[in-house]
Amino acid sequence: MEQLALLANRKRTSAARLTKNSKIIKTIIAAIQDKKGENIISLDLRKINEAVADFFIICEAGNQPQIRAIAENIEREVKDKCDENPYHHEGLNALQWVLIDYVNVVVHVMLPDTRKFYKLEEMWSDAATDEHD
Repeated sequence: MEQLALLANRKRTSAARLTKNSKIIKTIIAAIQDKKGENIISLDLRKINEAVADFFIICEAGNQPQIRAIAENIEREVKDKCDENPYHHEGLNALQWVLIDYVNVVVHVMLPDTRKFYKLEEMWSDAATDEHD
């Protein structure tokens, strides 16, 4: 739950409004797919006033080493291709749920049981959803 609290306490910038075809989103999804992340979805939160970001990207990993591999690959690829570092990341010690915050895009890499428990897709059910498998 710490990850959700962090999102609420950081400032959002409106300078770089994104679309679902933005380079950073495509780069994140490709980085997840490269490390065999599963059940990848993106939630378009731009029409939700209470949203803490423009997009959430959520995926699953089968085990903790895969969570680390996906998270590290996302950060490396986004830095290489988009020249952006995360504003914050959380969860790299426990490796149950890693959150990578790029301010307007927030990535959630989760174990399947953690994803089922927190139900982010249900929490943000008003958002438009795209699957990326």
